[in-house]
Parts: sequence; structure tokens; C-alpha cells
Amino acid sequence: MDSAVDISVAAPAYNEAETIAATVSEWQEYLENNPAVGDWEIVVCDDGSGDATGEILAGLRARCPRLVVVTHHRNQGAGAAIATAIAHTRLDWVVLLDSDGQFPIANLDRVVPRIRAGEAMAFSGARIRKADGAAYRWGSAASGAVSNLLHGTRYRDFNSIFKVVYGPLFRALPLESGGMNCSTEITARVAEIGHEWVEVPIEHRERGGGRRGWRFWRGARDRALFVVYLGFRHWLLRRGVLRPPTPGAVTPAPVAEEAR
Repeated sequence: MDSAVDISVAAPAYNEAETIAATVSEWQEYLENNPAVGDWEIVVCDDGSGDATGEILAGLRARCPRLVVVTHHRNQGAGAAIATAIAHTRLDWVVLLDSDGQFPIANLDRVVPRIRAGEAMAFSGARIRKADGAAYRWGSAASGAVSNLLHGTRYRDFNSIFKVVYGPLFRALPLESGGMNCSTEITARVAEIGHEWVEVPIEHRERGGGRRGWRFWRGARDRALFVVYLGFRHWLLRRGVLRPPTPGAVTPAPVAEEAR
């Protein structure tokens, strides 16, 4: 059956003036020219950028009516920007990306056929080779291993930001992270409500420009604390001390046939 998947791209942006135009243009070209994609939109949350990110997004918006720009008037952190972008999506499936261009949207080629087959409601990209520095790779591997241990899972890339999730389920997730740990939290939250992630191998590129918006040691400390918090929360849920989240009843709508 020929079918098309309706896709919302959700992304945070903070001081990404060097990369945002090329990244959004890449997303637009892919979504416009992919016959497996039906309706689409791009939702970017500008998280109080202090450079020209906002102005560049306004110019892109004039050329791409399907680009939605939501602005935080002060910087609130990556987690808040991700939550805002997801909340402003409206289509059946949401792909979470970053505005620095490290996660090519063409990775969707490996996910869309599995959506059309009705395989799952949550897909996560497992980076074949992480294009980060050694310290960041080590930190991600360590926190992923601890997260898997605490949650009883065996995911290869617990912290990957590349997620493709059924829209109503994604928009119903209660996200608390204020910083760079939101991708870890999303993995844990979906597992909490009883959905298995299907991991898909993906490409990961070096940053096209700019720099990370957080310091390594502070970020490492915050990630360690947050991983422990998520694990403790999971333990409380298993013991019945906390009520389990409720979005687990969400079921996906069938993928619509492509108009002929």
C-alpha cells in the first residue's frame, strides 16, 4: 500500500546563527521532496538567543510558510525549548532534532518504513559513530550505562536526541528537564508508561559551527544528578509510591493512504 506519513519536526535553537539557515533548509528540502512524507511542518523554539538566530528564522519563515517559530524571551535551557517545540507540533508523528545539524534528517529514511508497517510508537536513533569529543562520548556512554541499569533496559544509545514518536504520545509526556538532559528523560518517560523504544542506527555528524551552550563539568554533574533522579523515580514507581503516568493508553492512528 502506498502511504504517506505526516511529520512534524521539533527542534530547540540557542545561538545557532552559524548553522540554523543551512539546517532548516536541509529539513525543508527533505520533507518537500520525500514521497513517503505527507503533510509536514517544522517547529523551532528560539530559546532566547543572543545572536542573530531569531532574525535568521524570521527570514526563513518568509520563504517557508510551514516553519513555525516559537520564542522564549529569555534563555530557559534546552529541556524547556524542546518541551515548547514539541507542545507546538500538531501532526501524527514528531521527529526531534537539534538545530546544530549533527543529526541529518535523512536518518528518517530508516524510520518511515517502520512507521508505515505499524511497528511501534517510539523510535530512537542509535548513533553508529558519535562525532563528539572523547570526553563527551565517555560521559554519554557512562550515563547511558547507568540509565540502562537503573531502568532494566539495554538501549545502545539511551541519550540520543534523535527521536521519532507518535505525536499524541509525545505531546502528553510530562517533561521536567531544564537542561541538556531532556533526551535522556524522554527515553525514560516513554519506558515508564510501558512503551518499548525501537532503536534504529543513524548517522551523526560534527557540528556545523557554533559551540555547545553549557560547560562540560557542570553538564556532567547535572547529568549525573538527573540520571540518579530518574532512576529513583523509576524505583518509586515500581514500589507503588508514585502513581504511574497515564499516556500509555494512546494508540496510533493508521497511516493515511497517499492521495492519487
